[in-house]
Amino acid sequence: MKFIVQALVSRLVETGNLKITYPDGSCQAFGDGTGSPVHLRINTKKALRGLALDPAYYLGHYYGTGDIDLIEGDMYGFLKAVFTGNPDFKYYDTGWNRLLDRLRYLFRWVREKNSVVRARRNVQHHYDLTGELYDLFLDRDRQYSCAYFQRPDQSLDDAQLAKKRHIAAKLNINRPGQSVLDIGSGWGGMALYLARQLGAKVTGVTLSDEQHALSVKRASEAGLSEAVTFLLQDYRNTQGPFDRIVSVGMFEHVGRPNYLTFFRKSASLLKQDGVMLLHTIGRTDRPSANNPFIEKYIFPGGYIPALSEVMQAVEKSGLAVTDVEILRLHYAETLRHWRERFMARREEARALYDEKFCRIWEFYLAASESAFRWQNLVVFQIQLSHDQQAMPLTRDYIGRGEDCLLSHEGSPKAEPRGARQYPREASR
Repeated sequence: MKFIVQALVSRLVETGNLKITYPDGSCQAFGDGTGSPVHLRINTKKALRGLALDPAYYLGHYYGTGDIDLIEGDMYGFLKAVFTGNPDFKYYDTGWNRLLDRLRYLFRWVREKNSVVRARRNVQHHYDLTGELYDLFLDRDRQYSCAYFQRPDQSLDDAQLAKKRHIAAKLNINRPGQSVLDIGSGWGGMALYLARQLGAKVTGVTLSDEQHALSVKRASEAGLSEAVTFLLQDYRNTQGPFDRIVSVGMFEHVGRPNYLTFFRKSASLLKQDGVMLLHTIGRTDRPSANNPFIEKYIFPGGYIPALSEVMQAVEKSGLAVTDVEILRLHYAETLRHWRERFMARREEARALYDEKFCRIWEFYLAASESAFRWQNLVVFQIQLSHDQQAMPLTRDYIGRGEDCLLSHEGSPKAEPRGARQYPREASR
């Protein structure tokens, strides 16, 4: 097993500065010695076997249990060495790992067939963790989805506000009192923004008890209880119709077997001249299985789709695609902020849970950032409607809408339309 790990890492890390210590006490260096040093120690033979057989799962699993340690550097630095040390070689394209991925993909329907009961249980697994945990690393509005960075030095709070502004502009809410359904309303930030800034009448649905309770409290404290209603309810049980539908960071939990159900239900809830905006993580390459570690420990029942998989369901739903935007690197930067914030307050997280929980979340945040920065994950923003004439002919309305919202917010820190293009690699 040691030989397999050595051979794999030798091909992955041709540049960089990585050392691995094995259970027998031997140590091996990889790369050309450039960059920040990282030293991984494999403490047990079972961890060595796991890395040889299925690194996508067992690296995070055994880091969580303590069978793998980092004695120099951190997990993000290790993953950077692995994913940038030889861009021409992808470990998951090797025969054995490709077979594992194919098997997981073929049997994904078993995990993703999310009934109403199972969907609620899956959501509670992650989102009903104590709110004190999320306060450690999220922005003030608790936006637990990809922010929208208009400049490299933008703060997380400003970038999350820019995300809400960007989505609101795409919804093109053009008169007060228009009805909006927020599918997967989280802690209520998007719904409250639409009501406060645009006078919309919003219904938010969530399956998380924690999120629902806080959303209702926030609406009351903001004096928006009559404008915003939050329901502890599955979207499949929601009654319409609505002028607008928005869904941010929820579609990843639907599961591919339910895609057609999701879009057909959305179509039935949306008025004929209505507009829907779907914001979801997606992959840039062919359909594939989710990361098995994330599937088990973080988001059970979830699936990250290729754009082709989404479009197949949309085409059969009665909805038409009116706009698609791909957000690249924005989630990598969002996750960088979350990871750095979490690590800065790690001891507080440990007091809430335990050491294993903290190590699992370290890996989750580092691996997720790596996937968006160096692998195949992006964010899709897909605009849908029944009527091709429901939206203006050009995309100019988005910029005008953002400028109008910006002026109402009175936020001098947010960068207006026409900001400089975001670079390939953010400056540190």
